This record gives sequence, structure tokens and C-alpha cells, in this order.
Amino acid sequence: MALADPASCAKGSEDSSPFPEIIELNVGGQVYITRLPTLLSVPGSRLWEMFTQRNARSLARDSKGRFFVDRDGFLFRYILDYMRDQQLVLPEHFPERGRLQREAEYFMLPELVKLLVPKLSEQNSLGDDPCQSDPEEPSPGADAARSLGSATAALPGATSTEGRRAGFITIGYRGSYTLGRDSQTDAKFRRVARIMVCGKTSLAKEVFGDTLNESRDPDRPPERYTSRYYLKFTFLEQAFDKLADAGFHMVACNSTGTCAFAHEQTDDRIWTSYTEYVFYRE
Repeated sequence: MALADPASCAKGSEDSSPFPEIIELNVGGQVYITRLPTLLSVPGSRLWEMFTQRNARSLARDSKGRFFVDRDGFLFRYILDYMRDQQLVLPEHFPERGRLQREAEYFMLPELVKLLVPKLSEQNSLGDDPCQSDPEEPSPGADAARSLGSATAALPGATSTEGRRAGFITIGYRGSYTLGRDSQTDAKFRRVARIMVCGKTSLAKEVFGDTLNESRDPDRPPERYTSRYYLKFTFLEQAFDKLADAGFHMVACNSTGTCAFAHEQTDDRIWTSYTEYVFYRE
């Protein structure tokens, strides 16, 4: 009887794992491709538990066969980076530290949690202070305006505006409606899908607070400008109220529109417009 080749036996033991060397993950809709040893680099973690079990079929998969994890797909990039070399590297002014700590707790990475907790306590829930930018250079007449503001605040019943920064905030939205040949027919309006916010990050956070969605530009420092924020609600009047409460007033607005036929066989037309409102606070 021929003896088995030791090399082939060793290879057979390596191939006994139910998982391939390259793993495709779908985390909250974001696709990641990594090596199996990376996922096993922290013994006792949730990913280690998932990919050391013998039954690969018990794990959830998406429609394309990728292993599915129902967590924040954006923040998982930092979880995966940590598992590669056990180091935490975050961009400057990272606003999601608290949420990343929660993800680290879910994936059972206690050392990563320790790295996040001190920074969270030092900065006291980063993002709560809306004006973290460096002082701006004073504009001409700023001293006179400050003196006038102090005098006004001294008047009975006056509201102090000291500490408020001057600046512009622009909000915009796209809208559309369908109108038939008979102008008397009710138009079919679409709701506002998203209200965009443009301006300095610190001002936008001050005015809109928790209703501001920063997911499209999460690493923007407070003193920089952005045009990628949007609001979590879709009512223009609500945005106007918040701006008015913060001392802003509208100084300009503009709108553009286009028209196209909805169907070749009908006279229904679709009107599409984009509108912007510019607000300023002195």
C-alpha cells in the first residue's frame, strides 16, 4: 500500500476550513473584500466567532452570496483597518467617534474600545459644540459692530447676540410636478426629496443641530465649507424657522426650471426646478 505524501496531508488540513482565503463581506450595503486571517486576527471577537465555526451555511448572505453583517457600513472600514494591524487611525475632526465606539463594542474589540473612550471623554461628545473653529480674522468695522452690540444688549429686554458668528448659509432643493394639457387639472406634485445645506460647517451645525445629516461629508473640519450636507426633514418652513431663530434673514433666492413631455402619446409635461435660498447673519 502506498503511503500518503506528508505535503498533501498538510495541504488537505489547510483546505478543511469551510471558508475561502478571500472573504467578501456586505456590511450594511457596503462591500468589503479581505483575507480570512484578517478576520481571525483578534481571538474572541465577533468576526473571529463567525469565521471559526465549521458550518459556513449558518451565516447570513446577500443575493450575491457575500456574507452579510447588519451594521454601519461606513464605520466598518475603521473596524477592518484596526483588525489588520491593531492600530487606530482616524481622520482629523472625526465626528463619529461615539458611534465607532458602539461598533467596536458590538464586534467585541475591547482594546479598540479603550482607544476610543479617552478621546471621547476629553472632547466631551465631539460635535455637541457647534462652534469649534478657530477665530476668524475681524472684518472692517467689526469693533464698531461689537460695541454697538454691547450697547444694544444693555438695553432693557434686549437679547444678546455676543458670540454669534457672521456668515452665509444656502439651502436648496429640487422639485418637480406633472401638468396635463388642461391647465385647470390639478398638478401632480412630488414631495421635496432632500434639502441641501451649503456653508461653513460650524454655522450649519449651530443652526440645524441633530437635524443635520453629515453622512456625505463626515470628515469636514468646523472651519471649512461644505456643500454636501442635507437635512433629515423635508419641510422648507421648518428650515426657515431654524434659520430665523438663529438670527439669519434671507438676502437672495434663485430658481431654474426645465420642461419635458412625460409621455410621447400625451401632452402631459414634467416641470423640474432647482431652487436656492441664501441666508445671512450679521
